[in-house]
Amino acid sequence: MGVYEEKNETCGTICLKYLLFTFNFLFWLAGGVVMAVGVWTLVEKNDYISLLSSKTYAASAYILVVAGAIVMVTGVLGCCATFKEQRRLLRVYFVLLLCIFLLEILAGVLAYIYYQQLNEELKQNLRETMTKMYQQKSHEQITKAVDKLQQEFKCCGSNSSSDWSESVWIRSREANGRIVPDSCCKSPTELCGRRDHPSNIYKVEGGCITKLENFILDHLKIIGAVGVGIACVQIIGMVFTCCLYRSLKAEPY
Repeated sequence: MGVYEEKNETCGTICLKYLLFTFNFLFWLAGGVVMAVGVWTLVEKNDYISLLSSKTYAASAYILVVAGAIVMVTGVLGCCATFKEQRRLLRVYFVLLLCIFLLEILAGVLAYIYYQQLNEELKQNLRETMTKMYQQKSHEQITKAVDKLQQEFKCCGSNSSSDWSESVWIRSREANGRIVPDSCCKSPTELCGRRDHPSNIYKVEGGCITKLENFILDHLKIIGAVGVGIACVQIIGMVFTCCLYRSLKAEPY
């Protein structure tokens, strides 16, 4: 009877080991996905981040990059801990899983909080950023971001093209008689911003504030979903780890 129970226990432990190994492999791949989403946000959408006064959007992306990197390292550690059947390694692995879980929940919560604040922030800051910082020295990044925003989203100004009438640059001699920046034009050419007819610029299409808001909201949903989704998957890994830990005999000291 004792031999039968020992055999059952051994079979159970082997099953847990392979389940945890499979989980760690998938977990390692998930870490790559998490890190890729964070890097994509920071690299591809860096121009738009510069238009936001709050750092919450960028912070949630940085958290995903850090969490993704730790996840990939933890996945390798989990495989070692599983096959060596060392309780100490399993304890370290469990603590790392818990830390990553909390990091990704934090990224999801930050994304959700910023989701609620975004509309008000854009209303307060985007117009001022565009009119006061566009084409100003030491604000080249803002200029590049605004030009990209207006061309990519086919819009002009924050709320409408008339916002540019209050621009520091448009009112200066450096504008060379432009009414709007050349990036407002449907077919941008040098000095095309002198003519603000709807056939020439994105006038009837409206301002950029709503389009930028929708873009960021959609991306925040991706950040939040990835962070919270993978955090939930980690709960399964923690359960498997606890089961394997309990099934192993205590290490001799």
